[in-house]
Amino acid sequence: MDISIPPGRVAGELTPPCSKSYAQRVLAASLLANGTTTIRNIDYCDDTRSALRCIRALGAEVADEGARLLVTGGLSPRGSTLHVGESGLSSRLFTPLAALCGSPVAITGEGSLLRRPMMPMVETLRALGVAVRDGGGFLPIEVCGPMRGGEACLDGSLSSQFVTGLLLALPLAGGDTTLHVANPVSLPYIDMTIETAAMFGVEIFHNSYEEFFIEGRQRYMPADIEIEGDWSSAAIMLAAGAVAGSVTLHNVPLLSKQADTAVATALVRAGAQLTSDARSVTAAHRPLAAFEFDATHCPDLFPALAALAAAAEGESVITGTRRLEHKESNRAVTLREQYARLGIEIDISTENVMKIRGGEIRPATVDACGDHRIAMSLAVSALRCTEGAVTVTGAECVAKSYPDFFRDLEAVRSTH
Repeated sequence: MDISIPPGRVAGELTPPCSKSYAQRVLAASLLANGTTTIRNIDYCDDTRSALRCIRALGAEVADEGARLLVTGGLSPRGSTLHVGESGLSSRLFTPLAALCGSPVAITGEGSLLRRPMMPMVETLRALGVAVRDGGGFLPIEVCGPMRGGEACLDGSLSSQFVTGLLLALPLAGGDTTLHVANPVSLPYIDMTIETAAMFGVEIFHNSYEEFFIEGRQRYMPADIEIEGDWSSAAIMLAAGAVAGSVTLHNVPLLSKQADTAVATALVRAGAQLTSDARSVTAAHRPLAAFEFDATHCPDLFPALAALAAAAEGESVITGTRRLEHKESNRAVTLREQYARLGIEIDISTENVMKIRGGEIRPATVDACGDHRIAMSLAVSALRCTEGAVTVTGAECVAKSYPDFFRDLEAVRSTH
C-alpha cells in the first residue's frame, strides 16, 4: 500500500492504542494463571494477535466481550507448533513458556523475524534443562521441557526480550533459579516484566539487573488489568505535534514504566512545548534546536527522534545505534537511506552514534522497508515538505503496532 502525504499542520486530540509491550506480557501471564483473567483496553495489532494465537495454542481459552477480554489460563499445548508471526517479543516470550511443557513444541515465524537471532535464549534454556533443537540460532527452533531451574547465564546485550521470556517462565520451573545477565539493556522493559509478574502474584528479585533470583513452583493468580496507552505509538504522534502544530494524547501517563516515556526528555531538549496532567500529554511546536539523547535503553524511539531532529536547526546526536541492527529492518541504515531521499543528512559512520542535520523536507517517494516505525517516521516528516507530497510505499506495515496510524494522522492533520 502506498500512501501520499501532502504538507500540512496538525491540531487535535487522540488516544493511541494500548501498549503492545504490556499487552503481550499480560497475555502471557494470563496463560500461566489458573483461573480467568480480565483484560481491559486491549487493542489488536499484528503483534498482539500473535500473542493471542500463542496463548490459545498453549492451552488458554479466550473470550472477547468487546470492552474486555477474558482469558482462562492453563498451560496445556493443543499442538506441536507455535507461529509467532513477525513478533520479536512473542518469539522470545513464548519460547521459554513452551519449554515449561513436557512435550516438544516448535516455534516458527515469518518475514524478517527469521533473521533475528535466538541463540542467547537457546544456550540459556539448555543450561536450565530444556532440550533444544535449533537452526543455527534462528527460528524455527524446537523446545522440550520441563524446565528444571538452577543457575544459568544469559547474554543480555542484544535484547531485553530474552530476559523477559525467561523471567515470566522461571517462576513455574521445578526449582529455584539464579539467572546471571551480562550487559543488560532496555532496563525499563525488564521493569515492566517484573511489574506484570507482580500483578499476578509472582515475585522476581534482582541485583542491579545483572543477577535475578526466581523462586520456582510459584503460582500465577488471575488478575483484572487495564492496559495503559502505548508510549511507542505516542512518541511518533508527539513528534508530529512538535514539528507541525499541536497534538494532545490521552491514556499515556508520564509515570509509566514504559521505556519510551523518555521521548518527553528529547522533546524538551529540542525546545518543543510539552505539557501534561495525570493521564494526557500535549506536544506543541516551537522553534526547534539540535539536541543530544541516549536511546540505548529505548531504541524504538530512534524513528520518532529522527523526525524530530530533521526539523531542528543544527546537528542532533543520538547514541545507541548498535541496538538497531536486529529490528524489522536495520533501522540505522534504513533511516539514513530513506531520509536522504527527503533531503536530510543522517551520518552513522561513528560507532553507536547517529548524527542528524535538520533541514527542509523535499517531495520524494520513500520506502518503509517493511518496518512499521520507519513508515510512521517518514509520514510525520512529510508534514513539513516544502512543496508537493511525500509518498510512503509499503505503508501497510504499520499494522504491526499501530493499524490506525494513518487514519489518526489524517484526523489531526490540516492543510491550512
